[in-house]
Amino acid sequence: MFALFYVVLAPFVGAFADAMPKGKVMFVSNAIKVVGCPAMLFGLHPLLAYAIVGLGAAAYSPAKYGILTELLPASQLVKANGWIEGLTIASIIMGILLGGQLVGAAVASRMLALDFPLINTGIDTPPEAAIFVLIFLYMLAAWFNTRIPHTGVEMRPIPKNPLELVPDFWTCNSRLWSDKLGQISLASTTLIWGVTGNLRYIMLAGARPRWATAPRRRRR
Repeated sequence: MFALFYVVLAPFVGAFADAMPKGKVMFVSNAIKVVGCPAMLFGLHPLLAYAIVGLGAAAYSPAKYGILTELLPASQLVKANGWIEGLTIASIIMGILLGGQLVGAAVASRMLALDFPLINTGIDTPPEAAIFVLIFLYMLAAWFNTRIPHTGVEMRPIPKNPLELVPDFWTCNSRLWSDKLGQISLASTTLIWGVTGNLRYIMLAGARPRWATAPRRRRR
């Protein structure tokens, strides 16, 4: 569900990123992620909440990479893309570590022990506390996006009929797959992210935390 919009919106998110300043696109994308977190806290089905966060992530990616072409000359794009990819992988690793700590006994017990007079937060499990922390992290990320300067590049308005973007996307995608270097890049990237994505959930299933079978705490 998280990756659903990466596939469904692939022909459209690039045009959306080019239709307004990249900093604004990234701000809107992080704002969508902020909406997905409290939606899960307030009882929305987790798969739907993940889909909302995935929508924000899918819209964020083209702006994250597209701004490089607006800020740097062509000779620096490979180097800059390497930095972006490296930092993305590092953030995934750090995010897994942070998530593990947030739902772990040491940190979760301290967060759940916090009591606010006259306020019933409804947060009484480690996952709920972790999601509450993520809301502030996404809000912080959205604030950082407001500091991205306008590059001055001319915007490209989205066609009145967005479906016109589908043939162009198909043509560009076919051109990449017909190129020898493009084939290697697309195939290896698909394989790496597909395999590692499945391995991550296998590891999570094997490392079932204690709170999964523990009785729920009384709501404060």
